[in-house]
Amino acid sequence: MPVALLALAISAFAIGTTEFVIMGLLPEVATDLGVSIPSAGLLISGYALGVVIGAPLLTVLGGRLPRKKMLLGLMVLFIAGNLVSAMADTYGVLMSGRVIAALAHGAFFGVGSVVAADLVAPQRRASAIALMFTGLTVANVLGVPMGTALGQALGWRSTFWAVTALGVIGLLGIVFLVPRQQAQGGNLRSELAVFRNPQVWLALLMTTFGFAGVFASFTYIAPMMTEVAGFSSGAVTWLLVLFGVGLFAGNLLGGKAADRSVMKSTIVILIALAAILTAFVFTAHSPVLAAITIVLFGAAGFATVPPLQMRVMQTAEGAPALASAANIAAFNLGNAGGAWLGGLAIERGLGYTAPNWIGALLAVGGLTVAIVSVFLDRRVRSGTGPESFEALQKSRKIDAVAN
Repeated sequence: MPVALLALAISAFAIGTTEFVIMGLLPEVATDLGVSIPSAGLLISGYALGVVIGAPLLTVLGGRLPRKKMLLGLMVLFIAGNLVSAMADTYGVLMSGRVIAALAHGAFFGVGSVVAADLVAPQRRASAIALMFTGLTVANVLGVPMGTALGQALGWRSTFWAVTALGVIGLLGIVFLVPRQQAQGGNLRSELAVFRNPQVWLALLMTTFGFAGVFASFTYIAPMMTEVAGFSSGAVTWLLVLFGVGLFAGNLLGGKAADRSVMKSTIVILIALAAILTAFVFTAHSPVLAAITIVLFGAAGFATVPPLQMRVMQTAEGAPALASAANIAAFNLGNAGGAWLGGLAIERGLGYTAPNWIGALLAVGGLTVAIVSVFLDRRVRSGTGPESFEALQKSRKIDAVAN
């Protein structure tokens, strides 16, 4: 694999760390800034919504820039957001810094996915995307636990200073390692036209439901492990490391599976995710079984990323960067929605394992959308269904020339 993927992975590591590390620092942030834990928790939702807004918006605004310049600009924005967070002395300033950093998140992974895919042969594109996202999984294995420990020892601001430094390293890596590539997009109207394709929307729905299932459970993993499984609060860090190990393995395996068949791998992985989350309702009551399930949960959760990212790029060949960025927004919309639904179940008195049921049902929702997508594909190929988007566009062009 090209060394340029290392620069993308380092940047992804920095982005993944700043996204997830706040979960482990909520008590410190809340105490220092004089806000409640639920208010501090909104820093997670604010970040996710920043990704949802920034992903398509910045991708469109930077559509005429060469991809390397676009990546560099996004990393500068990311660094600026973390600098603001590191220097924040009020809740509002910290929220602003989180949102600024989040604006760069989705567009970076959207454009970065296209850059990664173009660096390798067509049959290895999903693996290349998976390697870029490896930075995100390693962030969960190392970045989040180390960032949490650093923040607890030296104050939560030290974590954001460290992430800022990581962002600078990623920026320098892109400068020296990523080759020049053509502008990522062209005419805005032609790029937006890909969203007329129903398959693009089905791909985005698969992502939203699938990752909502992951975050419905993962958001409440700490209280689930301490209140139900019986672990001490100090053991949660190591359980998150186990989860991260699963993420790392699942991401790479998902990439290899997607290189063989995107939709088959998506369906199989979503079935596995639904089954594991269902089992987690019961295994959460045993420390040993809970620890094993956490690894499997992490593996299934992030095995979905490469095929889901490849699917949306396949269905939006005319504007892969924009559609890919929209898919990152869909990931984060799923994050926010899943966390909200899981929390709602706990508030209604259904217990700390209830988010696992919610997650399993959401994963089944993603599976249902995937099956519908495959069915429509088969109808188009067999000629019994409506014209494909590509065929429709070609026929319109032929008609225009004829007229």
